[in-house]
Amino acid sequence: MRMYDLIVKKKHGGELSTGEIRFMIEKYTDGTIPDYQMSSMLMAICFRGMSKRETLDLTLAMRDSGDVMDLSGIRGIKVDKHSTGGVGDKTTLALAPLVASLGVPVAKMAGRGLGHTGGTIDKLECFPGFHTGISEETFLSNVNQIGIAVAGQTKSLAPADKKLYALRDVTGTVDELSLIASSIMSKKLCSGSDAIVLDVKTGSGAFMKHMDDACALAEQMVAIGTMAGKKTMAAITDMDQPLGYAVGNSLEVVEAIETLEGNGPADFKQVVFALGTLMLLAAKRAESKEEASGMMETAIRDGRALKKLAEFVRAQGGDDAYVSDPSKFPKAPVVVPVIAEKSGYVTRILAEKIGAACMMLGGGRMTKDAQIDRSVGIRLQKKNADVVKKGDTLACLYAASEKELDNVIQNIKTAYEIGSERPARTDVVKKIITDDTISE
Repeated sequence: MRMYDLIVKKKHGGELSTGEIRFMIEKYTDGTIPDYQMSSMLMAICFRGMSKRETLDLTLAMRDSGDVMDLSGIRGIKVDKHSTGGVGDKTTLALAPLVASLGVPVAKMAGRGLGHTGGTIDKLECFPGFHTGISEETFLSNVNQIGIAVAGQTKSLAPADKKLYALRDVTGTVDELSLIASSIMSKKLCSGSDAIVLDVKTGSGAFMKHMDDACALAEQMVAIGTMAGKKTMAAITDMDQPLGYAVGNSLEVVEAIETLEGNGPADFKQVVFALGTLMLLAAKRAESKEEASGMMETAIRDGRALKKLAEFVRAQGGDDAYVSDPSKFPKAPVVVPVIAEKSGYVTRILAEKIGAACMMLGGGRMTKDAQIDRSVGIRLQKKNADVVKKGDTLACLYAASEKELDNVIQNIKTAYEIGSERPARTDVVKKIITDDTISE
């Protein structure tokens, strides 16, 4: 078998066999197939696409290129959750302890932020001492003991995907649906959970800018998970404005804690409850959406969810005193309001610009090795459809210094679109996709 022949086959619209895809991934991972040939194949896939069967085979080949976690020692139905990333997306910090407090085992692999989107590990490390570099034995023990553990992704999980993604990133082949779906799902299938819940973001601050594209990606991933034998569901959620009011690591952690206390923003709670409902249904802890919602309301009201967050933080070396007293988190020394220059209604907030502004403050990283300042960020004061009067505060900046704040302030101002007519408020959860709702 030659890679040359496979490239020509795909170039002419042919369908690669299971064996051909396995050969291609195995030989590329071990270095036998060079980057220039794989680049040609990736471009051919971008032009010709892949069938559902090819996409599944590609996903499984990448999954099997490294270790696959064995979670059979964890009691109960394990449910993993994945977000495609967005601005202000601190969902795991509230969602994981909430569903864990209701008896759903959460054994999660998480990553760091890159660019304008934040990472779960960066947020969790706001708790002094918290670490995700725990052994597999500790990981499994924590899930069995308290129902939750989060670890960093290891190099041994889906190494083919890491190598392929680095190549796609520099060859203009990132945005093909089958390649995106197989990349995400290969890592999810490596994680060993019994069911997978996906949060697919759409809008200005998301990777998938348009609803149709987000639905197509979600359907691809749900199909892959289902064909791989995992109960898989997806929620399409809005990222045309930041989720919640807080953007920046410590600020977002505090907002997640407030949500578990019953005081969180309505849009953030809506996303948490939508995903939590899917997780409870997948784990067979609830039989209906109404039952699931009631269970989560009760867990917040009686304090179980917040207590579970504290247990989780403590179990991974963090100082859980910060859960009961969020004022302990370090505060940025410079706080500057961004003032509205005209009256009207907020018609749109360009989430990606808000994320970029946070990164300019030092709250994000342009490269994987860059250091971030967890105390900086942005707290929005106005969101979509809110009334704005000239002179009102649109957002507050939390900065380490006053250096180059003018550029950040300008970024925030241009992120806000203010018009004379009030737009309709829309639900942040746009659509739920399951294996029986996928369009043919």
